[in-house]
Amino acid sequence: MASKKTAADMPVRWMRKTALLSTGLLALWIGGMALALPQQTLQASLRGLSVWWEVLFPALFPFFVLSELLLGFGVVHLTGSLLDPLMRPLFRIPGVGGFVVAMGFASGYPVGARLTSRLMEQRLLNREEGERLVAMTTSSDPIFLIGAVCIGFFGRADVAPVMAAAHYGGAMLLGFALRRGGRQRREDDAETEAGAPESAMRSTGRQAAGSGMGPGGRGRLRHAVAAMHRARLADGRPFGVMLQDALKSSLQLMIVVGGLVVFFSAALELLLHSGVLSSLRFGFGRLLGAAGLVPGLSEAIVQGAFEVTLGARAAAEAARSAPLVDQVAAAAFVLSWAGLSVHAQVAGLMSRTRWRYLPFLRARLLHAVIAAALVYLLWPLLGPPA
Repeated sequence: MASKKTAADMPVRWMRKTALLSTGLLALWIGGMALALPQQTLQASLRGLSVWWEVLFPALFPFFVLSELLLGFGVVHLTGSLLDPLMRPLFRIPGVGGFVVAMGFASGYPVGARLTSRLMEQRLLNREEGERLVAMTTSSDPIFLIGAVCIGFFGRADVAPVMAAAHYGGAMLLGFALRRGGRQRREDDAETEAGAPESAMRSTGRQAAGSGMGPGGRGRLRHAVAAMHRARLADGRPFGVMLQDALKSSLQLMIVVGGLVVFFSAALELLLHSGVLSSLRFGFGRLLGAAGLVPGLSEAIVQGAFEVTLGARAAAEAARSAPLVDQVAAAAFVLSWAGLSVHAQVAGLMSRTRWRYLPFLRARLLHAVIAAALVYLLWPLLGPPA
């Protein structure tokens, strides 16, 4: 038995060693390029720092603090009891996931990952549920999608309905599609739930349904308020302490996010100067041409693979070579893929849990394809008039 288990683990170990070696070589190469091009590295780092301070910090920091306070007050338990009858049939996720979906869609990446990691740490979600929830809630916020991309980059507010429908509709379809996978719960997840002090929360919706409380009735509302009260008593921190803890943890998270933004900004600039991206642009251009699309959109795909803002801007700047519908589809693809910079932020936020990156990577690619396809399907209905 031991030999069979070892043989089965060999491909996984080989993949991990290969990934570790590749990451080390890439880091060594980027460090060498930074030493060879210090001026370009400094300018790119300053641009990334400017984006973090002027855009990301004011946009994300209040939501981080608010989410910590809502968790402390037990609002997650309140919404979990109310939304459990909706979330479980649709997405096979406990009702607390509804709070994460709402906050994630409203505030954008990586708030959904932050909330999911907190719920997994509190054992309100197992690994399978947490992975599906992070995949579904890693989305852009409406202010960035409409204000920055549609109005700022494209200069057209009339493309906002189709892009928003494709992006958020794709996220919902992704969550519905992922519910069909992984029906067998792993033993370690079951053990985790069994030993969780908050594990009773995972079945609040079922208890409410079994007690004859209809959806939307007073009985369900009383049950939800009682769950919120129990969670607040279990937390026990005074408001001043809770606010101080929320500010401290949110500042730490923002520093991590800022460091990743600066790093990827510098890394992308070095890749551009080294000529590595030229071959990637050529390869993606050939693929797009074979699919009947404009090869000029490869610039948006390549830059968006690393950083979502640059990719969305490149899609809007392809106006001379690509039809508007293709530009919007490329932008929706980039927004849903989210860029490796956001991937790194999500991975950092989920590092304290048993979350896995590979399912998230597949989900991001699937979301990107679904969003681009929805743009073409919805264009006759929601697109701007010809």
